[in-house]
Amino acid sequence: MTNKPRVLIPVALALASLGSAASATVVNQAISEAEVLQAQKAWCKALVDISQTHATSGQAAAKALAEKVIDGAYGYQMGAVLFKPTLTVAPQTFRTTRAGALAYFVGGDAAFPKDTGFALKGWTQCESKNAAVFISGDSATTMGNVMITDKSGKVTTVDKTWKFVKDDAGKLRIVVHHSSLPYTAS
Repeated sequence: MTNKPRVLIPVALALASLGSAASATVVNQAISEAEVLQAQKAWCKALVDISQTHATSGQAAAKALAEKVIDGAYGYQMGAVLFKPTLTVAPQTFRTTRAGALAYFVGGDAAFPKDTGFALKGWTQCESKNAAVFISGDSATTMGNVMITDKSGKVTTVDKTWKFVKDDAGKLRIVVHHSSLPYTAS
């Protein structure tokens, strides 16, 4: 009499379960270059829109639009965003909260008394030019320049690094935003 292995039933159950796994929903959070470029373009458009809204409809309307922009573009609902705006100083250099980002863009928050509203400076154009884009699966990092034009035609160039991830709904979110004026040798 030979001993038959008892693993036949578990193996049969395992094989049966493979059939149901093959039809499972697949979630792919991979980011494409086109999505990154579109997110940068949308950020630039939003900056100009906030500035123009301020000029035509005032501070309250600009703030309402900035809130929508921040909620739609940044990942504050996912946790802290590593945001270092261009024109901030200690002790409020880094803006890891939504309130800090909003204050930077439109001012008017007593908790951030030095903020005058970067997005309210009369910007008429904005363009992003990447030095490089690094995409690795579900995250993308960019580094390059953003050129913003004011109403007198003066162009200001800032060095910018962004990192994007997708939220649970598959929407690209900014989770790192570092901006600074280019270094000039003295």
